[in-house]
Amino acid sequence: MAFWSSTSVFTSKVPRKILFMFTLSLSVTYLFYSLMSCYNSLQFPLQDNYVYQGRLGTEETTFVTLRGKLYSSSQGFTEISEVERSTSVTFVKDDAEAEQRTVEWIRTQASPTKAYQSSAAEKSRLDFSTTDSELRVNCTSDYGVKKLPQAIIIGVKKGGTRALLEALRVHPDVRAVGNEPHFFDRNYEKGMDWYRDLMPSTLEGQITMEKTPSYFVTNHAPKRIHSMARDIKLIIVVRNPVTRAISDYTQTLSKKPEIPTFEVLAFKNRTLGLIDASWSALRIGIYALHLESWMQYFPLSQMHFVSGERLIVDPAGEMAKVQDFLGLKRIVTDKHFYFNKTKGFPCLKKPEDSSTPRCLGKSKGRTHPKIDPDVIRRLHKFYKPFNMMFYQMTGQNF
Repeated sequence: MAFWSSTSVFTSKVPRKILFMFTLSLSVTYLFYSLMSCYNSLQFPLQDNYVYQGRLGTEETTFVTLRGKLYSSSQGFTEISEVERSTSVTFVKDDAEAEQRTVEWIRTQASPTKAYQSSAAEKSRLDFSTTDSELRVNCTSDYGVKKLPQAIIIGVKKGGTRALLEALRVHPDVRAVGNEPHFFDRNYEKGMDWYRDLMPSTLEGQITMEKTPSYFVTNHAPKRIHSMARDIKLIIVVRNPVTRAISDYTQTLSKKPEIPTFEVLAFKNRTLGLIDASWSALRIGIYALHLESWMQYFPLSQMHFVSGERLIVDPAGEMAKVQDFLGLKRIVTDKHFYFNKTKGFPCLKKPEDSSTPRCLGKSKGRTHPKIDPDVIRRLHKFYKPFNMMFYQMTGQNF
């Protein structure tokens, strides 16, 4: 009875309207905080997303800007060091596909949780540092573009093709395969994709090259190369055919010491003076015969003939002509060569390097066996009409 009496007294003293307002205010306050809690839970993910999108946009813009700087700096390749030139940096100017791959890579690597937490390994994959004079780029070769060659050294065997290729590889705008692919004479059935995959990755403005001297004497090589690229540039290193034949024989002799002498192989009948032109060592030197096949598919304007003799006595002079033919700036000069008296031909060196020059391997510069002077005289007589025909075809007297 006491409880009910006290309650009735309290109810009578506090107006019902005040109780209603108090209950309403509590309800509104609860609703307000509930809405704020929901708002915050939605707001912060959106802010994180905006931060990530802004970060992504900044990285893409920075990357495109750096690519532009890279291309502009690559034009001043005379100031690029050997280490920088040899680094497998593989960006492609104006290549939409490569740029798309780059953007996709950034998207997959830069997740929202990684926007501000990149590990040392991630930094090493895309590490740029720019100065006023140079742009250094450390990157994986995934950005490279493998292209079919725009120029090929097609011949001739034992003419000086390896020396020429090694000298060209000094140029920052030349990327070449080290080994001979032999695609158009031995591996054609493997397909263009296989051939392209052998090529090194190149930047915009660089030339992809390869050398296989046997192409020059392969009947179906001209047609096959023409069907790949009709505007390709061809380089042929020629040498005195008699000296070339002796050098060819010397190489074979080093591998097969049991073969007959040069004199025996060179003649069908030495008494009658019948020269065996079917012997490959002699047949390769009939340059006019082989050139005729190439001229059916390519104009002379797409061919450049290098003198093997002048490449030895004046390598810088011959290299200047080759660089002009390829549309390259004359970077490889006399500062890059040192004549090795022991080898009997020039060796490569870095102009700023005082270390020992880099020479070709032991397979180059072998001592030739002594050949009967009468045989050499007869071979010169045999080659003379073919040489004259070759000079007329090329417009050059070697």
